[in-house]
Amino acid sequence: MKTINDSMTQDHRRCDELFIDMEQAIMQHRWSEADRLCREFIDSMEHHFKIEEELLFPVLLKATAEARGPINVMLAEHAQMRHLMSQLVSSLENMSRTLSAGYVDTLLVTMQQHNMKEEGILYPMADKAVPAAGDAIAKAYSESV
Repeated sequence: MKTINDSMTQDHRRCDELFIDMEQAIMQHRWSEADRLCREFIDSMEHHFKIEEELLFPVLLKATAEARGPINVMLAEHAQMRHLMSQLVSSLENMSRTLSAGYVDTLLVTMQQHNMKEEGILYPMADKAVPAAGDAIAKAYSESV
């Protein structure tokens, strides 16, 4: 049985790799590639958010009231990251390296802090409270490949 932390952390790393590729394309003014990679990155992030918001968070909330605070923080951060990703898309459309780099830097810090909270607090809590959800999450990722 794959743990929730294993599946979700593995997906964090996959999103991180896409982010790095996108960032390099931006810094090298490869705008069409940066745009493609940005859309791929955003699709991956949205898929990750969907698994959390539609699969993990509801079962975790049902299992323990302790999860409400951390989940509310994660949802607020998802909204913040969605806004930053939208701003990043706009900056790429304007082919502005300076503006894009600013959104990339802010998004990177936000993602790092968010992932640390999920991997250090939320996912271990979920593995204890709803370990059976690990299989459903692993299946959701395997079906999306």
